[in-house]
Amino acid sequence: MIAARLLRVTSRDGKGTRMPKTRIIAAISLAALAFAAGPGGAQPRTVQAISSKDKESGAKAHPELLQEFGGAYTGGNQAAYVTRVGQKIAFQSGIAGSEREFTVTLLNSPVNNAFAIPGGYVYVTRQLMALMNDEAELASVLGHEVGHVAAQHGQQRQKTAKRNAIFGAILQVVTGVALGGDSAVGQLLQQGIGSGVQLVTLKYGRAQEYEADDLGVSYLAKAGYDPTAASTMLASLAAQTAIDARVRGGDARSTPAWASTHPDPGSRVKRALDRAKSTGVVGGVRNRDPFLTALSGVLYDDDPHTGITEGRDFLYPDARFQFTVPQGYGMANGADAVAITGGGAAQAQFSGGAMKGGNLAGYVDSVFRTLAGEGAAIDYGQIRTTRVNGIEAATASAQAKASSGQVNVTVFAYQLDGKAYHFLTLTPVGSANGFESLFQSFRRMTAAEAAAVKPRRVQVVAVKAGDTIASLSARMAYADFRQERFLVLNALAAGARLSAGQRVKIVTY
Repeated sequence: MIAARLLRVTSRDGKGTRMPKTRIIAAISLAALAFAAGPGGAQPRTVQAISSKDKESGAKAHPELLQEFGGAYTGGNQAAYVTRVGQKIAFQSGIAGSEREFTVTLLNSPVNNAFAIPGGYVYVTRQLMALMNDEAELASVLGHEVGHVAAQHGQQRQKTAKRNAIFGAILQVVTGVALGGDSAVGQLLQQGIGSGVQLVTLKYGRAQEYEADDLGVSYLAKAGYDPTAASTMLASLAAQTAIDARVRGGDARSTPAWASTHPDPGSRVKRALDRAKSTGVVGGVRNRDPFLTALSGVLYDDDPHTGITEGRDFLYPDARFQFTVPQGYGMANGADAVAITGGGAAQAQFSGGAMKGGNLAGYVDSVFRTLAGEGAAIDYGQIRTTRVNGIEAATASAQAKASSGQVNVTVFAYQLDGKAYHFLTLTPVGSANGFESLFQSFRRMTAAEAAAVKPRRVQVVAVKAGDTIASLSARMAYADFRQERFLVLNALAAGARLSAGQRVKIVTY
């Protein structure tokens, strides 16, 4: 998939309001012809090489993408390893004259995601890297994404680009409401509810995904990797999708980004295996041990500096506050906002930024003004001030008319240590709000509580005599689904037998 510019209401780092930009998609282009072997040794297909225009547009997009996806990961030697593997597999596409023309970045993101853009820029998140079990699987992910660029899928889909954030076009996806994009209501909901989370993508069709799968398999074979790695990678992704849905209460909308924007990884496993067989390559490099050695110690799940989700609690030690989402709701923590989704139509987003207007009422007004867009106004009535757990707060609501009925949009803001934070919620008119407990749960963390928040990391350990799946799973840094998480992380079946000396991944504090 090709990343597009995110919408943002406010930035939690205090930089204030920023309006959407779209020049990344608009700037993407390909030029000059080259040839590469088709998948499985099929007829050569025409691909377009990296041009100077590609390089220029990619160089402009790169820093913005880094900002939106948490920046480059610099916590260990993983980044250099990913660059080496990525350049090797990307070179097989035939769109560049040397491996050095590719810029491969490991992103500091807790989302399972990977993408590439023209200009030779390839990205994978540390979270998705941790799901892989050998170098060949990592190469298959990166090769698939480069395949989209080589096949010009972004160019083909550019005119029909759709934003697919984790709750992005929330009315269409969640409540089925049709928005009037030219109205103040439409702008409010599109810009407000669908903003601030790092999962905006250019969605591809099923045929394009299959073509990228096929190209990725061919790249694996050409690079000397085991081409069946694409199939095992997709199997792990399908398993991760399932466990994530279970952790979030069965909410399919909360599946990993790479899964939600790529058609059903489970159904693609056999197809990828068949394609691997068609290459005629048997065996090949997997490089499990070098991969696990490089992976060990990588940050897993949320970065404490952008907040951590622990069950229904969101903890932000840097600014020393926390809140709790209602029962039945899950969270997805982005670089600048937290998406709060559940099984019903009611949805929420948490964000924050610099104080506007010198007071909290001015800040609430600025949020509504940003939602409405330039030249529009939102009638939110009177701003009500209150206190929550000793913290100054203010709130206001506006009603919006949509095809399925009236909806309420509420902003509930807090002032803490000179900065402002807010929930933005969407609820159907006439239904119980359901978010009152969320609003009232916002509180200051004590110094001891903030200091106790620790990051999770992947630790690669050797199985010792007497170790079992149950004993190793008990070491996982989670309160729930420990064994299920362990099995998925290591691509193991429930009845798998471990042998002494075998290396496995666990997640620890």
